[in-house]
Amino acid sequence: MQSIQNYVDRLIEESTPERPLWNIEAINKGKKPSWNYIDGCMMSALYQLYIISGKRKYLEFVKKYVDFFIDENGNIKYYDKDAYNLDNINEGRVLFDLYGAFSDERYKKAIFNLHAQLKEQPRTSTGNFWHKKIYPDQIWLDGVYMAQPFYCRYQTAFGGGDYSDILSQVENVHKLMFDKKKGLYYHGMDCSKKVFWCDKKGLSKSFWLRSIGWYLVALADLCEYCYDKKTQKRFANILSVALSGVKQYIDKDTRMLYQVVDKVGVQGNYPETSGSLMVAYAMLKGARLGVVDGEYQKLGKSIFDGVINKYFRADDSGNIELGGICLVAGLGPSDNPRRGGTYDYYVS
Repeated sequence: MQSIQNYVDRLIEESTPERPLWNIEAINKGKKPSWNYIDGCMMSALYQLYIISGKRKYLEFVKKYVDFFIDENGNIKYYDKDAYNLDNINEGRVLFDLYGAFSDERYKKAIFNLHAQLKEQPRTSTGNFWHKKIYPDQIWLDGVYMAQPFYCRYQTAFGGGDYSDILSQVENVHKLMFDKKKGLYYHGMDCSKKVFWCDKKGLSKSFWLRSIGWYLVALADLCEYCYDKKTQKRFANILSVALSGVKQYIDKDTRMLYQVVDKVGVQGNYPETSGSLMVAYAMLKGARLGVVDGEYQKLGKSIFDGVINKYFRADDSGNIELGGICLVAGLGPSDNPRRGGTYDYYVS
């Protein structure tokens, strides 16, 4: 645990909004600061670490980092509502925590600014949010995590506890994108059935671990944020089915899951860190909340330990690093045929 603590502390000590150490792609490509889901994941994690440890340095880091983007009117720097990009909703989750901690109206205004996007977000024929404007008629598992926990927290705080739209979208994903024989979810679906990467049903070709991880984490978080017991139970039921499906693919040797989940041991495939840890998160949190079987506490811990044993080690400079992480993967758009959802693409 001390090594993990040191690893996290180095991440925040050496990071700024201009150069977040946890975003290798941004550093290597010299990208300008942005309001993005990667920072959003990190801010939510650090806020939870503050709650668990009681160390205010984590809360203060989150506040300083987010304040870089939020002006006095709750406007968000480098955020473009008209892109209708669900990824950009994710960082808004921590605004609820900051508003609760500091009662600063800027955070509340920013929450409403992000919710304004969801009110106008284009939808598929099924009623689900488009993943992005550049991905018309498409549902991605990633987008469930990017938007729905924020949406749920908004409905709890400001929407009168009406979770019907969220539940409908989640149930559509389960109905349309879950393969009962495999027990796994496809990464994406094009409801128009026109995009180059989809089959006759509109589904993508493979079971990408991190996309399934996004979905599982979203379900676990929705079980926490939803205050209606009947609706929470429906989220929990879907989570139980999803965990039952994915657990059969845990590698016996590493205790991890593979980048393409159902192709364990196939040439080019590898145990992947981020998705494995998200599966562990969903198992551990679901068990802690009491919404899934208690067996998942032990199983989730074994996956976490498997990642630490395989990929958490010191580099040549003595700094602790976490390896085995897929940098990026997606589907399309139409002018990017390489991102076709094939096995070869995901393992590349």
